[in-house]
Amino acid sequence: MRCPFCQARDSRVIDSRELSGGDSIRRRRECPACGRRFTTYERVEPVALMVVKRDGRREEFDPRKLRDKLRIALTKRPVPQAEIDRIVATVETELLAMGTVEVPSTTIGEIVLRELKQLDQVAYIRFASVYRDFADLDDLRREVEVLRGASPGPKRAG
Repeated sequence: MRCPFCQARDSRVIDSRELSGGDSIRRRRECPACGRRFTTYERVEPVALMVVKRDGRREEFDPRKLRDKLRIALTKRPVPQAEIDRIVATVETELLAMGTVEVPSTTIGEIVLRELKQLDQVAYIRFASVYRDFADLDDLRREVEVLRGASPGPKRAG
């Protein structure tokens, strides 16, 4: 680390402390050239996850956008904000655990549906109707049957 006072290229760490629950480290350093001390902060730079949309577009993963979509699906449902935050954290954790920079939007949708299925069935159907792009009431009926654990009936032609 370069000394901010004399621009020497070397410095010595004399003290390190974790900050913010281990999210960053504060280091006290001393320059061997001029003897002055200074402080540096070190933190992990998060990896930017890119979401690959169905049409091929790419955009950065935005937890706020996911949180907003969940709020819409959970409108007038007895679900606390803490549960929405938990689902967003679960999605983000699972995406990061995949170890890839680009993630298909379908993967995010499937994780959200899995979590909503356990949390609130009405919100599950609301989210699925948009995510799976229901074309008609038969699509909705099949999804409700799947949710109930019944096998979906045969798809009608027409």
